[in-house]
Amino acid sequence: MKKNIKIVFSMLALSSMIMLLAGCNKFLDRKPLTATLDDLNQGGLEGQIYGLYSNLRNSAGFTTIPWLAMHDFRSDDSEKGSDPSDGAEWVAPFDRYQYVKDLWASNTYWDDHYALINLANTAIQTADSLKLTDPASMNNIAEARFFRAFAYFDLVRSFGDVPKIDFRVYNASQANIAKSPASAIYALIDADLTFAAGNLPTVWGNQYPGRLTSGAVKTLHAKSYLFRGNWSQALSLSQQVISSGSYSLFSSYYGIFKDAGENSSESIFEIQAYVSPNGSINNGCQFATTQGVRGSNASGWNLGWGWNTPTDNLVAAYEPGDVRKGSTILFSGQSDDPSTGGYGRVLPGSTFDVPAGPLPRKYWNKKIYADPAYRASTGQSDNPNWINKRIFRYADVLLMAAECHNELGNGAQAIPFVNAVRNRAGLANITFTTQADLRNLIKQERRVEFGVEGERFFDLVRWGDAVTVLGPLGYTNKCRFYPIPQPAIDKSGGLLVQNPEW
Repeated sequence: MKKNIKIVFSMLALSSMIMLLAGCNKFLDRKPLTATLDDLNQGGLEGQIYGLYSNLRNSAGFTTIPWLAMHDFRSDDSEKGSDPSDGAEWVAPFDRYQYVKDLWASNTYWDDHYALINLANTAIQTADSLKLTDPASMNNIAEARFFRAFAYFDLVRSFGDVPKIDFRVYNASQANIAKSPASAIYALIDADLTFAAGNLPTVWGNQYPGRLTSGAVKTLHAKSYLFRGNWSQALSLSQQVISSGSYSLFSSYYGIFKDAGENSSESIFEIQAYVSPNGSINNGCQFATTQGVRGSNASGWNLGWGWNTPTDNLVAAYEPGDVRKGSTILFSGQSDDPSTGGYGRVLPGSTFDVPAGPLPRKYWNKKIYADPAYRASTGQSDNPNWINKRIFRYADVLLMAAECHNELGNGAQAIPFVNAVRNRAGLANITFTTQADLRNLIKQERRVEFGVEGERFFDLVRWGDAVTVLGPLGYTNKCRFYPIPQPAIDKSGGLLVQNPEW
């Protein structure tokens, strides 16, 4: 699966432009798309699109604190992990709901999303100014509009009202504008995703694994409507993805997150990463490395920094016989026997070194690990950084459709979708008597299906359950949103104002 890709050195001039716009991000072709100058559309549009894929990978999964993991920190799925001092200033505040107005991590979260938006705006403006309407260019414009919508959806559910910048920013002062209401941001998201769905194919050939499709667009759009409680629109889009016939549940839940499951029938969109022969992590995904087991004396198995460790609460959430528990949770000292999962082994004569401290070291996120034998075959046994990060899975579409059916009063139509997900996990069909009963069953199913995948916090918020579930951990209503980064407010000259209660 992990084939080496060609880095196109003839595009260095274009990459320099992209790096100026996106900050310190390195321009690398997304795997496995390659190009020569002859392949580029007029004005380098296609090259700008490559930059969008690369930017998402770098900011979401490759940076020191992958913002995909920040979503988990705020839930009851995981804790910061590692030792108490590791990242205490800029990670622990998310875990403890002690947000800070001027914090490197949240400032970077804000900046990275707006960098992605600016790259998308640049590509859209390039196509518009050159009047590019050929099919390939329309595909590229659709990809750019997806990425803009993706970034804005993350911003609006993380910060609330945010500045709407739908134009290319040439200098920082142009971005100093007031916030737009969330409704205006969602209107832009809806327009972008409607366009993108109509201008991307249902599938690409094997030539482009990981490239955006109309199914990925509709999944994001459905998730945005679900977050707004628009059940009819979310159901319509989910049903379109289901009816396309392009996706199916992968036979093995465990296998979804391993090499064989990358870009599989269940994968709707995932961030691509791969390992290079010289061991470089520049094409990899630090999302995995940050969360690997930390502290083992067993040579070759000290695989990470130990962040984002699953909680006792998540471990206890699985019912007996649920294969998802053993596929999600890596237990300290677990055997390396492939039949039992093959991770975290204790070698003969060694001990499993668990650092002292108040934070738990019993569990790790198993979903980010490559198989031990595969790690050894790559020569990258210490860094599972080639793991693709799954963003949208078909199981999510099925459970979204089920939730919408139930909320619209059609509980019987929800049952097949829920049972399909449960049966794959080795569990029996569900029974229910009321809408509220089924609602709780669906909530539970989402919790265990997407454990440590970044879904839980936003699910709790949109269900109105966050205060009840997370309150004992320090959460209050104002913690639904991060404070607007103080540096952005200062630069705006008073145009950008802080979120209420912050």
